This record gives sequence, structure tokens and C-alpha cells, in this order.
Amino acid sequence: MKFTKTLLLFLIINFGALGLGYLLMNNGPQSNWYLNLNKAPWTPPGWVFGAAWNTIMLCFSFYMAYLYLALPNTRVKILFTIQFILNVIWNFIFFNQHLVGLGLIVILALTSVVTIFLYDYRRQQGLKSLLIIPYFLWLCIATSLNLYVLLYN
Repeated sequence: MKFTKTLLLFLIINFGALGLGYLLMNNGPQSNWYLNLNKAPWTPPGWVFGAAWNTIMLCFSFYMAYLYLALPNTRVKILFTIQFILNVIWNFIFFNQHLVGLGLIVILALTSVVTIFLYDYRRQQGLKSLLIIPYFLWLCIATSLNLYVLLYN
């Protein structure tokens, strides 16, 4: 029962982050600004972003529930909070404010935080660390997309 409650909490927080980020985008992916950008040839179709983020947040919620129950310490809480903030504000910075360079800095910081989760807790989490791999891989792709937009626009 403790795991279920913790998982539910992380599902609410993580999917809440997606919702908040979506609101802060201000219709970004459909805006003239974004549609007219030179985008990387490997940019996936729009529907992939929604499917990817839903899968990522589902996996990350399980990962965080397992990690938090095993290590409910201040470091885990701070890393999670930083991850939450960076994840949400990137949408505002990139799509709403069109600050592509600052967006790249934010997404690099977010990738760094997720890498810390992946690396620092790999022994403690064991195979459960596989649950954070989709997040890490997607951030690598998203970082490359952000960098391409910065370089070619």
C-alpha cells in the first residue's frame, strides 16, 4: 500500500508537470514562430512528443517511487525538485519566450540532473534504473533538437 500511495503521488506530480509545461508553452508547437524554424531532419512528428512524454513520466514516476521509498533523503528531494522546475520552465523559455540559447542551457541542466539520478543511484536501484533510461534518451534527442534550432536559425 505504501508503494501505491507513493507511486500515485509521483504520477500526480509528474503528469502535473507535463500539464503545467503545456500551459506555459502558449501553443508553441503550433505557433508561426516554431513552424517557420529550421528544424533538425531527425525531428519526430508532433504526436511522438506526446507519446514519448507520457511514457517517460509513467516510467519516471515508478522510478521515483522506488527510489524515494528506498532513500527518502534531502538529496533525492532536491534533485527531484530541480528536475521538476527545469522540466516545466524549458517549455516557457523555448516555446513561449523563444529564448533558444537559454532553453539549451536549461535542457542541458535537466539532462545533467537526470544523469545524476541514473548514475548515482544505479547500484541502489539495480534493474529499476532502466525506468529512467527513456527520460535520459529523450533528453539527449531533445537537446540535439534544441541545439540544431540554435545553430540554424
